[in-house]
Amino acid sequence: MFKNFLSSITRNAMSLIGTGLAIASLVLIVCLFVMEQLGFEGGPYLGILTYLILPAIFVTGLILIPVGSVLYRRSLRKVPGGESTPLLPVFDLNNTKTRRWMVIFLGATMVNIVIVAGATYKGVEVMESVEFCGAACHTVMQPEYTAYERSSHSRVSCAECHIGPGADWFVKSKLDGAWQLVAVAFDLYPRPIPTPLHDLRPARETCEQCHWPTRFVGDKLSIKTHYDEDEANTELTTALLLKVGGLAGQRSHGIHWHVDPDVKIRYRSDETREEIYEVEYSHGNGESKVFRDRKAPENGGVWREMDCVDCHNRPSHNYQPPASEIDIAVQNGLIDRSLPYIKREGLRIIDAKYQSHDEAREAITAELTNFYSENYPELLAAKADTIASAATALGDIYSVNVFPEMQVWWETYPEHIGHERSDGCFRCHGRRLRTEERETISRDCDVCHSILAEREEDPDILTQLNP
Repeated sequence: MFKNFLSSITRNAMSLIGTGLAIASLVLIVCLFVMEQLGFEGGPYLGILTYLILPAIFVTGLILIPVGSVLYRRSLRKVPGGESTPLLPVFDLNNTKTRRWMVIFLGATMVNIVIVAGATYKGVEVMESVEFCGAACHTVMQPEYTAYERSSHSRVSCAECHIGPGADWFVKSKLDGAWQLVAVAFDLYPRPIPTPLHDLRPARETCEQCHWPTRFVGDKLSIKTHYDEDEANTELTTALLLKVGGLAGQRSHGIHWHVDPDVKIRYRSDETREEIYEVEYSHGNGESKVFRDRKAPENGGVWREMDCVDCHNRPSHNYQPPASEIDIAVQNGLIDRSLPYIKREGLRIIDAKYQSHDEAREAITAELTNFYSENYPELLAAKADTIASAATALGDIYSVNVFPEMQVWWETYPEHIGHERSDGCFRCHGRRLRTEERETISRDCDVCHSILAEREEDPDILTQLNP
């Protein structure tokens, strides 16, 4: 019986191919697993190959073996004189040899189950890794991955925010990922990736696994250093007292009043959430108000209940404006502040569109060199290395914020925190949205912050804080 069964495996092409696929993939899985345990770094594709592609080939091979055997025996029945050939093998457990082979077969089956189960577990682990999300699809996700690595959430995995706990969202994300895989394979993805993500899981089920928005924070002092665009790159300071607030007593105060448990805010906007048409506010005590833009369309738009990401819309994928990046580089010593007009010229040079990062670096170096050659020739000779270092820093700034291949430029993804890089808070706060009684949502400066110093040179507040 087993001789016939083994004969049916080796004498038909399908079972023979299946056997070869199963054995070859198993050997490769074991070898690659051992290499990984020994510390071999193969990048994100090693995990994909070891725990996704090869196990799929292994299972395919195992399936082909019995299918090919059945088809082979069926073909034998059609041969003249082969009518007595059973379609399936007969197992006589009274036979000692048969029982021995049966034990071997069941043992091999258990080994296969362990291999497939382990590969499935590791495959899920690979699919939820940061490397798989950010580095496997390098061109597509390069902007998001680069920004993520520079963010305050760089030690939080992508899956913790984009999927969160629970099986339902895990399954949903993998189904969405199947289409994304097709889009990447056949170059069907949009450039740039559109935002916001309308199917993103609510922040209360992801962000609030770590953050506690109703906790009373109170006021936070924020001091920012800027550099003027004059010849001396004069250092300027802005000091703000941010009224973060939170729940204190019976009601919330400050900016985090929006997430008070008794407060519910819904709004209707366009697809980008940049244009707000209507805001509905209700409180647990029965108070309710509706603010409408009289010029907005009566129908259409998207209704949404406000949560964290309506303000914190770029928590892990934030691209800094060029002026802020240059300020940070100067403050960190990457760009020498003694270079005349380095802030103004650096801003002019990098606030442009180049077709690639390499082209940007070449153009930035050439532009900066030409400026000092024409206006400060003696400085060019004396500080050639300093100017070259500044050009390198400007090229680095451009390369982590602008991605020409994905059509991501400085202004592509606005940030809604504050109101400097986009309308931000002013999407709702202002005179445009009104109730029937013509009440507006307050736009007073002291609602969210108190300005202690605004782009001042040596402000008094610094002396008061650090006498």
